[in-house]
Amino acid sequence: MKKFKIKSYCKVNLYLKVGRKLNNGYHNIASLISFCDIYDLITISQIKGLKDKITFSGKFKKGINLKKNTVTRLFYLLRKKKLLVNTVFKINIKKNIPHSSGLGGGSSNAADLLNFLNKKKNLELNKKDTFKLANKIGFDTPICLEKKNTFLNGKKNKISRFNKKLNLFLIIIYPNISCSTKKIYEKNKKISLTNVSSFPNFSSRKKLIFFLKDESNDLEKAVIKIYPKIGKIIRKIKSFKGCHFSRVTGTGSACIGIFSNEKNAKYAKKMIKLKYPKYWCVASKTV
Repeated sequence: MKKFKIKSYCKVNLYLKVGRKLNNGYHNIASLISFCDIYDLITISQIKGLKDKITFSGKFKKGINLKKNTVTRLFYLLRKKKLLVNTVFKINIKKNIPHSSGLGGGSSNAADLLNFLNKKKNLELNKKDTFKLANKIGFDTPICLEKKNTFLNGKKNKISRFNKKLNLFLIIIYPNISCSTKKIYEKNKKISLTNVSSFPNFSSRKKLIFFLKDESNDLEKAVIKIYPKIGKIIRKIKSFKGCHFSRVTGTGSACIGIFSNEKNAKYAKKMIKLKYPKYWCVASKTV
């Protein structure tokens, strides 16, 4: 098996509504999710030996648990189900996406590796089985199996995909804070999802922006309560010309701002870097 390279894109929650806690510990959520042109780079090859060699490199390699992460979990499950037998891999993941940021980098890594192995090693997993296996890794992993715009309507395991390009220009800021998903949900008091959400009307970009501006991330107040400086970042993003709205993505700590055009997004990125030189900030576009 030769060396392969896989681009593993990050996700953003354009809005997020939280429902009450389920028996499995998760919450039903409604959210519109898109993927951006920022990605981790996975290099994989088959090697001789008894044990996989999984390493992390890049700007955000620090702090990843080398023994317990989404990739080691994936390989554990594949071998437990005897889908991978007598095969050992060397894998390096160049982390360009900050982890514990709400951008789904780890989930995306596991999902992309699962898709790759299913195809290249003929695991013969159908769509339903792939989804079930991904669900055992983490909540966001099934979402990341397809890098398409995704709508969660608040019903358990209900995911809708759509191919229409959103063409949104945005900046993403990571303020060097690793948020605990568990901690954020425990602190959250806002439960706005009581019924299954309807599919948002985005027949035009203008209508989509209008819809999203009226929405929010239910978890944002909890995030700001624990980390007050995130609130300052969100307000700063919103102050820039052409910014339609700004909020945290997922459980944070990454903040996003959606802009009217690429020029405005790049200018905001430049100004943010001047004000917060130690923070990671990129201008991006949805894929």
